[in-house]
Amino acid sequence: MDSRTEPAEREPDISVREPDATTVRKPDTAARPPLVRELLLVIGLFLVYKFGRQLANGHTGEAFHNAHRVWDAERALHLPGEGAVQNALMSSDTLIHVANTYYATVHFPATLLFLVWLYLRRPRHYVWTRRVLAALTAVALVLHLGFPLAPPRLLDAAHLVDTAQVYGPSVYASEPATDTMANQFAAMPSLHFGWALMLAVGMIVATSSRWRWLWLLHPLLTLLVIVGTANHYWLDAIVVSALLGIALAVIRLPQPGRSLIVRRSAAARELAASGAGR
Repeated sequence: MDSRTEPAEREPDISVREPDATTVRKPDTAARPPLVRELLLVIGLFLVYKFGRQLANGHTGEAFHNAHRVWDAERALHLPGEGAVQNALMSSDTLIHVANTYYATVHFPATLLFLVWLYLRRPRHYVWTRRVLAALTAVALVLHLGFPLAPPRLLDAAHLVDTAQVYGPSVYASEPATDTMANQFAAMPSLHFGWALMLAVGMIVATSSRWRWLWLLHPLLTLLVIVGTANHYWLDAIVVSALLGIALAVIRLPQPGRSLIVRRSAAARELAASGAGR
C-alpha cells in the first residue's frame, strides 16, 4: 500500500506579512507539537502501560476463572471456535511460523511508524490519533488490572496449541508465573487488535487515495493471527473494538485552522460589507 497519498485536506498554512507589505507563506509548524515533548510523552505512556500490566501479573487463579467464563460466554453466543482459525494456520509449518512472527514483531513497530508518519505529514491527525490511542490504552490497562484473563492457549478446555512455543518464535516465557518481561494474563481487551484497527482508521481518515481502504487488511490479519495463535479470544477483539468506537465518538478530529492571511481577508471583506451598507 502506498502511503504517499495526498491528504484528505491540506494541513493549514500560516502567512506572515513582512514590513514591505509582501506576503510570505511558511509551512504551519504550530500545528505540530514539539518533538522532544512528544517523545517524552509517548515513552512515558508506554512505560506506564508496561509497568501497569505487570501489576496485574500473578493473579493466576482469577485469570483462569475468568478464562472459563469468557470461553463459556463465547459458546453461549455461538461465536466460531478459535480452533478453526488455528487449524487453518497449522496446515502449513511455514504459515504458522509467519503468523507467530507477525504477532511478535509487527505490533509495536507498525504503530510507531504510523505515529511518526502522522507526526511528519499530518500533525493534526497525529494529535487526534495520539489522544485516541492513549485513552484506549488507559482503559485497557484498567481492565487488565480488574479482569485478569488467561489466553486460550493456556486454557485446557479450549484444546488449543501454544503455537509460539511449539513452532516459534515466542515473546513469552513457557511458564507465565516465571515471566518477568510480560503479563500473560492481560488478554482482555486485545491491544494488538485495538492498535491495528486504529492504525487503519487513522490512515483512512488522513489520506484520500482510493486504495486507502486496503489498510483494513492490517487489523484483519492481526485478528486472524491473535486468534489463530491462541493468544486471544474473539471477545478480546470485540471488546476493544467497542472501546475504540467510544473513544472515537468522544475524541473528535480537531478542525483545521485558517491561515493569518485568510483571516485578514475575511475581516477585510466583513469591513467592506459593513461600509457598503452604511
